[in-house]
Amino acid sequence: MKNIQLDITKAAQFLSANAISAYEPKVKAAQEALENGTCPGNDFLGWLHLPSSITPAFIAEVNETAKVLRDNCEVVVVAGIGGSYLGARTVIEALSNSFQWLLNDSKNPVILYAGNNISEDYLAEMCDYLKGKKFGVINISKSGTTTETALTFRLLKKQCEDQRGKEMAQKVIVAVTDAKKGAARTTADKEGYKSFVIPDNVGGRFSVLTPVGLLPIAVAGFDIAKLVEGAADMEKATAIDVPFTENPSAVYAACRNALYDAGKKIEIMVNYQPKLHYLNEWWKQLYGESEGKEGKGIFPAAVDFTTDLHSMGQWIQEGERTIYETVISIEQPNHKVLFPTDEENLDGLNFLAGKRVDEVNKMAELGTQLAHVDGGVPNMRLIVPELNEYYLGQIIYFFEKACGISGNLLGVNTFNQPGVEAYKKNMFALLNKPGYEKESEAIRARLNK
Repeated sequence: MKNIQLDITKAAQFLSANAISAYEPKVKAAQEALENGTCPGNDFLGWLHLPSSITPAFIAEVNETAKVLRDNCEVVVVAGIGGSYLGARTVIEALSNSFQWLLNDSKNPVILYAGNNISEDYLAEMCDYLKGKKFGVINISKSGTTTETALTFRLLKKQCEDQRGKEMAQKVIVAVTDAKKGAARTTADKEGYKSFVIPDNVGGRFSVLTPVGLLPIAVAGFDIAKLVEGAADMEKATAIDVPFTENPSAVYAACRNALYDAGKKIEIMVNYQPKLHYLNEWWKQLYGESEGKEGKGIFPAAVDFTTDLHSMGQWIQEGERTIYETVISIEQPNHKVLFPTDEENLDGLNFLAGKRVDEVNKMAELGTQLAHVDGGVPNMRLIVPELNEYYLGQIIYFFEKACGISGNLLGVNTFNQPGVEAYKKNMFALLNKPGYEKESEAIRARLNK
C-alpha cells in the first residue's frame, strides 16, 4: 500500500528559495533530540516508537475486552476529556456511517462521549437516554480526579449499577488509567473492573495508539491491527535516517515553521469530508497544547469545507494575511453517487449529470485552493488514498511526529501543559475545594472590587 503524501508546492511559493531547505539541519537536530531523549519533556517520548512496539498479543487482549462490551451493551459511553477521548472519536467518526444513530445495528453498540464538559443539561439528557438501555462505560483518566471526567463517572457508575446490577456493572465498566496510583486505579482494583494501563511516558494528546484510543475504536467495530500497521509504516517513513526531502513529517514541520517566521501565525486545518471533523479537533489539541507556550506558537484553527466556505470563506479569502492552510485531501471515497438528470433543469445543474458527486467536491477543493493561493494564503495538502483504518493510522503518526519535531524547532517543551492548570486553580477556589482557602479569599476579593 502506498503512503499518504505531502504536497507543499502551493506553500513554498510564498517563501524564499532556500527558506525550507535552510531548516534541514535544524530538523535533523530536532529529530536527534527526540531519538536521544535530550529534548525538554523527554520523559514523555513513549509515543515515538509505540506503533512498532505493539504486539499481536496486546491487540488480541484489547479485542477480547472489546468483545465483552460489544456482546453485553447496546451503548458504550467513553468517559474522558482532551486526549483521553479525541483520538478515539477521530477514528470512530471517520469510519462510521454518517447516520449511525438512525441505524438498527445489532452488531455495533452506539458510542457516546461524556466527561468532556460540565454541562448539567448534557449530563441529564445523556442519563435520560441511557434509561432502560444495556450500557457500559470506558472510564479514561490517568488520575481519576479530572473534574469533568470524575463527575461524569460518578453518575454513570451509579446508573449502571442501579440498572444492570453490581455483577453486570463490574463486567461492562472498564478502566483505562495509571498502572499503580490514582483514584481511578483504586476504584478499578476495588470494584474488580477490567483495566488497561496508560503508559507513564505517553501524554494524553499522543495516546491514540494506547488503550485510550484502541479500546473504544475496537468496541466500535473497527480493525485496530490495521490502524497500528498504518502508524508503524509511517513510523518507518519518518525515521531519522530517511532523507529530509522524503520525510513528510520533517518537511511539514520545516514548512510550517518557515511560514511562521514569515509572519503566518495561524494554521487552518481543512477537510472536505464531514467525517473528518474530529480529526480537526484532535489536531487542534495536539498542536495547540504542545506549542502554545512562552508567548510562542502557531494558532491552530480548523474548518469543514465546503460548508464553512459559506461562512469563514470570506475571511480566509480577504482577511488579514497571517494565515495558511493545510488541506486533508481524500483521493477515493468509499461510496459512489452519480449526479442525476432533471428534465426541467430549473437549478441549471444538468451540466453535472452523470458525474460523480466526488468529482464536484474535488473541483470545489481545487477551485478553493487556487482562489485562496491567489488571495495570498499558502496551502499545503496531505493526500490520503482512502479513508480507512490503515491510512488513519498513518495520519495520526504523521502529525504526532511532526509535532515533536516542530516543538523542538520552536524551542518549547512540547509535552507539558502548565497553562491548563490556571483555570482549574480558579475554579477549585471558587468551589471552596479543601486546600484552596487562600486562593478563594484572593479571588473573592478581586470579584468584590
